[in-house]
Amino acid sequence: MLDVEKAATWLSNAKSIAVLTGAGVSAESGIPTFRDAMDGLWAQFEPERLASRQGFMADPKLVWQWYEERRATIKRCRPNSGHIALAELEAKKPVTVITQNVDGLHSQAGSKRVLELHGNIMRNSCFIEGKLLRDDELDTASVPPKCPCGSYARPAVVWFGEFLPEDVLEAAISASRHADVFLIAGTSGVVQPAASLPLLAAERGARIIEINNQESALTPIAHISLRSNFAVMMPKLVSLVS
Repeated sequence: MLDVEKAATWLSNAKSIAVLTGAGVSAESGIPTFRDAMDGLWAQFEPERLASRQGFMADPKLVWQWYEERRATIKRCRPNSGHIALAELEAKKPVTVITQNVDGLHSQAGSKRVLELHGNIMRNSCFIEGKLLRDDELDTASVPPKCPCGSYARPAVVWFGEFLPEDVLEAAISASRHADVFLIAGTSGVVQPAASLPLLAAERGARIIEINNQESALTPIAHISLRSNFAVMMPKLVSLVS
């Protein structure tokens, strides 16, 4: 039996599936990784200058402009065939998508159960209070706009030195521990704590499937590694799932 057929059989028989996606999945939709986006004008800045509380406090306008440029890029991109196939899998089986990506493409593609470990770049939160803000709550007379409390708004993403949202991380850990099959796609497997989630699943006896066009730090724990782009392999895999 071919590896892709075996993987499809495991997915077909699974009662609970967890999926971890990383930057490689979004890259196939044309979204540059965080560091790849630091080109041109932005190449002169250290990452912490543009993605930390300290950097924001030092120059909130600069950080806001950086994120506005990234948002503009993301708005021009669409879910790829892999995103769409993953949403189709959820229509067949219980699936929890755990993503390190902040672009919201999984939800756009139709996935319902999405845990965004690093937040969502298209949303804003209050810098002081931390609560999410609706667009109609923002005072746009300044750059960055302000929360009704008077504090600046900030992108609702996890910056360097910040903890992941506790409720999201707990849900991701639970989904990993209860998964029969854990699918890894487009991640290097080195960023914690996301990289530990497949290990939790493996410890509980889950089958581990990796889709990546190159080896990753998680390849050694994968029972099956499918060397392919996500947008190519995921539709093929889902088409075989009953």
